[in-house]
Amino acid sequence: MTVEILGDRVEGEARDVAADQAALARTRAAALRPGDAPHLILSGGELTVTRRGKGVGGPNAEFILALGLALQGAPRIHALSCDTDGVDGAAEVAGAVIGPATLAGHEAAARTALAENDAHGFFGRIGAQVVTGPTLTNVNDFRAILILPPTA
Repeated sequence: MTVEILGDRVEGEARDVAADQAALARTRAAALRPGDAPHLILSGGELTVTRRGKGVGGPNAEFILALGLALQGAPRIHALSCDTDGVDGAAEVAGAVIGPATLAGHEAAARTALAENDAHGFFGRIGAQVVTGPTLTNVNDFRAILILPPTA
């Protein structure tokens, strides 16, 4: 596996960082050929959310929701974003996960959830939350984007 570390101090608006990392993931995916090792993009750091709506969300869930929308179901790309203390924003949820088909059929609801800052509500409804319970350790927020090579 090839690992690309973007650093442990990535900061910025969650949806903006997601757009940047989605573009990077698409570039890395386009370069992979059958037989190549998978590519893993790692980043840490505290992202922020500008509250625009009345939903329940946190920076990790909002990052994953914005990433999923930006990737538009790109094949072979899977991602996870979690807070190491098990609490993302005000929710007792560490974060969320996506894969190529996670948002399929839910795109309009995902866009509405992002507009309302309701990423946790959205991921709870589709069963894509990561729930660890409180870990009592807050090291950093953690993001991983796994890009698999094409099979043929």
